[in-house]
Amino acid sequence: QEQLMESGGGLVQPGGSLRLSCAASGFTLDYYAIGWFRQAPGKEREGVSCISSNDRNTYYADSVKGRFTISRDNAKNTVYLQMNSLKPEDTAVYYCAADSGFQGMCVPISTLYTYWGQGTQVTVSS
Repeated sequence: QEQLMESGGGLVQPGGSLRLSCAASGFTLDYYAIGWFRQAPGKEREGVSCISSNDRNTYYADSVKGRFTISRDNAKNTVYLQMNSLKPEDTAVYYCAADSGFQGMCVPISTLYTYWGQGTQVTVSS
């Protein structure tokens, strides 16, 4: 059974850092584009970042560009989202998602992804 599991969320002060992990079981992430999405209370889910299956293409939302970095470790079957200089507006539940249908690209559109994790809470507050 294909599953994704996020970890690494928590409470952090403004300006701090967190690294989220997205570990896959039941399938190999090598052939999948991975997206990170977040959803804050009362807001729509938004695409934060994504990485193509061949790692050649990445996307970052303007709100996180220069602060977040997406990366992949195929040996561990895990994708990471390094989040630096966190702001209160980054507070949300963060989800990772995977899909094999993007042919070397990735897109930050949640409805196009097949597999989803359960989410991890990130709270940025002093």
